[in-house]
Formats: sequence, C-alpha cells, structure tokens
Amino acid sequence: MVENVIFDVDGTLIDSVDEHAEAWRRSFIEFGRDIPFAHVRSQIGKGADQLLPVFFNDEELERFGKDLEEYRSALFKREFLPKVRAFPRVKELFQQLRKRGRKVALASSAKDDELKRYVELCGIDGLFEAKTNKDEVDKSKPHPDIFEAALTKLGKPAPATVVVVGDTPFDALAAGKLHLASVGVLCGGFRADDLRTAGCRTLVKDPAELLRRLEEDPEGWPWDAASRDTTKDEESR
Repeated sequence: MVENVIFDVDGTLIDSVDEHAEAWRRSFIEFGRDIPFAHVRSQIGKGADQLLPVFFNDEELERFGKDLEEYRSALFKREFLPKVRAFPRVKELFQQLRKRGRKVALASSAKDDELKRYVELCGIDGLFEAKTNKDEVDKSKPHPDIFEAALTKLGKPAPATVVVVGDTPFDALAAGKLHLASVGVLCGGFRADDLRTAGCRTLVKDPAELLRRLEEDPEGWPWDAASRDTTKDEESR
C-alpha cells in the first residue's frame, strides 16, 4: 500500500509553467538568444543547472550563466510570481491524505522563498512532513537528487510504499532512477504520451482528480490500473 506521497510543485500543485517559460524566454533575449516559447516550455521542470545547457554552451555559461540565472530569478519574482495560482482542491487533497495516514513531501526545483509562497497559495502549511528545494541538492531533475532528499526526510521508506506525483517527464524519469512509481498530472501541459514514455503508471487531469480517486478508493489510490483510465476522457474534452 502507498504510505508516502512526494509531490512536485510547479505545474503539479501550482499553475506556473507558462510563467516560468516566459521568464526564461525573456531572460534569454536579454543575453542574446531568442528561443521560441514552445522550445523553452518543453524544458520547464528542470532546474537551471539542467535547463541552461540545452540553450547555451559551456563557454557561454562560464561567462554569464550565473548572471542569467540571477536575472531570470529577479524577473520571475517581480513580474510572474504575483500571477501564479494554485490548482483547485490542493488543500483538500492534502487534508485527505493526512486523514488517511499518508506521509507527504514536496520536492521542487524552486528556490526556498518561492516554495514558501507556493505553500501559502495552496494553503497547505502544516499538511506535509517534509519539503526539499533546489538549494539542498547538487543536481535538479531529471536527476533523482531532490526525490532522494525527500525520501531521507521521510525516514527512507521502502520504494514500494512511495509514489511520486508530477507534471513533467523529468519527474517520472527522476523517480524511476530510484525505483519509485509515478503518477502524471496533465494540468502542467505536457503530452500524455511523453509522460507515459517517461514512466508514469497512471495519468490524471489535476489534483482535483487525484482527490476524487482517493475518495472513491481510499486503499487503492492511485493504483487503479484495472479500472478505467480517465486520461483519454480528459484529453477528449
């Protein structure tokens, strides 16, 4: 039985993927690189350490990588962070998980001050056991460091008792490296096929869909592979 749930945050609990992508895109322009929005968006879910090398070579990153990252961080906090909102029913989902004795952790590539703001927006302060952020690990997703840190804070439970919930293929790939099962949420805007290919066992629309499944099947959530997968229904709406 699943006893521990590790949640990604951006795109999973918080509707912020487009905002992150646009902040990066505008920052790239400032440093001489005009990248299409869709290309930038496809990389959201990685931390700067993994995202920047997709668009800049080692020599460029040596010269201005740190400045670019600081510029993007300031731009995001100034112009985009005030616009982001939590997805519906995140607080209720966390309350139900706690009621049923599940331990919950947050594992985000965001900086600590951003993560604190997300917790506030979701109204989940006090409803999780642990949180990790990019400042606590050497490498971000798709490397498994952030999930490994979350597991440590949860007391190093057996992988079979843990599920990761995330919106990007990078979440699923990182989870798989630790032999953790993953559930993909479609609210972050990534393609269902890409999430499945990366290793997601189950796909759902958003946190509200997870809550509904939990309420319908408290013991089996979210492992209901034998039942109807709602993903195709959600994609056709």
